[in-house]
Amino acid sequence: MEFWTEGATLQVSGQVDVRTIADLREALYAHLEQHPGDPVLDLSGVESVDLAALRMIAVASRLAARQGRRLLVTGCPPMVRRLLHLSHLRALVAVEDPAEARAI
Repeated sequence: MEFWTEGATLQVSGQVDVRTIADLREALYAHLEQHPGDPVLDLSGVESVDLAALRMIAVASRLAARQGRRLLVTGCPPMVRRLLHLSHLRALVAVEDPAEARAI
């Protein structure tokens, strides 16, 4: 897994799973601290994800919400969207609508 920052966006690529979520958690929480506005998590480069990673993203979303902010998840591959739906975490995570992204 790799991640890098471009402005308010934290971009992630590779496999995001129980073996890599500690690194992602550290990067995402640091990103939340460094960007006082509404941060963005771009998952367009993610090859695979597991439920542990999505739960961590949901917790980070709740943390941002408690601070009056919104963590927007963009570039979700279909398998990420499907797992968010099946795990009932979709209600906790703000995911960009792909149709809106194409219109921009």
